[in-house]
Amino acid sequence: MDIFSKCFAFKEDREVKEKGIYPYFRTISSQQDPIVIMDGKEMIMLGSNNYLGLTSHPKVKRAAIEAVEKYGSGCAGSRFLNGTLNIHEELEEKLAKFMKRESCLVFSTGFQANLGTIASLVGREDLIFIDKADHASIIDGCRLSFGSTRKYNHNDMDHLETFLKNADPKTGKIVIVDGVFSMEGDLAQLDQLLPLVKKYNARLLVDDAHGVGVMGKSGRGTAEHFNVLDEVDLIVGTFSKSLATVGGFVVGSREVINWIKHMARTMIFSASPPPSTMASVIASLEVIDEEPELLERLWENTRFMMTNLQRMGFDTGLSETPIIPLIVGEDLTAFIMSKMLQDRGVFVNPVISPATPPGRALIRTSFMATHRKNHLDKALEAIEVVGRELGLIR
Repeated sequence: MDIFSKCFAFKEDREVKEKGIYPYFRTISSQQDPIVIMDGKEMIMLGSNNYLGLTSHPKVKRAAIEAVEKYGSGCAGSRFLNGTLNIHEELEEKLAKFMKRESCLVFSTGFQANLGTIASLVGREDLIFIDKADHASIIDGCRLSFGSTRKYNHNDMDHLETFLKNADPKTGKIVIVDGVFSMEGDLAQLDQLLPLVKKYNARLLVDDAHGVGVMGKSGRGTAEHFNVLDEVDLIVGTFSKSLATVGGFVVGSREVINWIKHMARTMIFSASPPPSTMASVIASLEVIDEEPELLERLWENTRFMMTNLQRMGFDTGLSETPIIPLIVGEDLTAFIMSKMLQDRGVFVNPVISPATPPGRALIRTSFMATHRKNHLDKALEAIEVVGRELGLIR
């Protein structure tokens, strides 16, 4: 059989395109602002993870430009060999301090941070316990490791404890969980997880991609939100959400980070992240500390939208974050609703199985500190009209 046969037979995308409701790879020709330009038309952006609006912040853009002027556009090699610049080490020191941990290691992407961290730590005799709603990068990191993986039901501590209780006490164990679950915006209950982790002599890794810059009184993430920042063993994060660029990191104890630094294949065998991204993150961390009103505005916008969407009658699931899902049920409904909102000048993201359970397709909306009330009012008006037309609300 030709290994390409599945490629030639793939037609699901064509079927959706023929219906005029294909929602992926839409081309934007502007910054990731509250208003973006798509096909020459202004769209209210409710589909970005630019929570604090820092991709357009003057200080962040200026830092990136100055870094290119000083270091050039890239490093032409891996961190392990010729690609470590002093700006990489400066960022690692600042991130460790920001996250109140001993040490930090930076990766070229957040996806690589999870892959490299998990695969380097988990050996053949070790066990991994993950939430069924964990991000794909966690799942793939488990696949790349030589350990065995157990998936517990979403946020089900009893199910997790059953697995932990039945595990060999002599086996190395790690629980890996999203801090903020990226599709529905609900939280890992770290205050309930940590007692189990300690009871069964396991370790805890929190992927806080959507938590850093968003959760906690100072934006240090989900662990700060639950007041357990000093109890979580490892925190992985990304730069592609609140931190305004691309890349990833892991923070933890000095010894563990040093091990990952010398064992993580996704860092050792990948090109070093360019200096412009390092400078952008350094500037973003400074802005987060200097302008706490950004976090306040993000939550004001989130509360405003949550209140009004629920008032309309939408099912917003269990979200506690600026990610607010509109549960619509069938995949086709999500595609149609996305296109109807796009036609009304509102950009949203449809999410279908396997990213959500079958029959629980949703429209994923997410909000920024830089959204103004007129943006949100106009979006709400469009969402209400479309929701009524589709029979999702009365």
